[in-house]
Amino acid sequence: MTGCAAALAFGSTAAAATPGSGVTGTVLAKGTSAGTLKVKAEGRTDVIVRTITIEPGGSTGWHYHPGPLIAVVKSGTLTRTLHDCSVEATPAGTSFIEPSGSHHVHIGRNLGTEPVELYVTYLVPEGSPLSVDADAPECAEE
Repeated sequence: MTGCAAALAFGSTAAAATPGSGVTGTVLAKGTSAGTLKVKAEGRTDVIVRTITIEPGGSTGWHYHPGPLIAVVKSGTLTRTLHDCSVEATPAGTSFIEPSGSHHVHIGRNLGTEPVELYVTYLVPEGSPLSVDADAPECAEE
């Protein structure tokens, strides 16, 4: 009797599962992080996904973000100069997080010969801009 009850319990669970139908998905880009990713957003948050292309020789200008973002480099190599003037080169197939706030000013440049293509997910406070223009840090002006 116990065996029948167990079989009925498993059987009813399997019967409740249904295969998907009429659903497709496309991977736009995949990037592997260099380490653990930690993202936190508080309050009502706009989640925005966009593609960004930076042509060879192009740059984003100095700026910061009101909320964190997760980026995947689909092609090319993005070279970022950070608030402390350290430089990070992020090649295709990798990802990174940019923290939020005016103390995380940075600039992204394409120093290569092919366009840099990014897929970026922004997590900004509701109604905020995606980025805010900023002055270069003192270390960049030396």
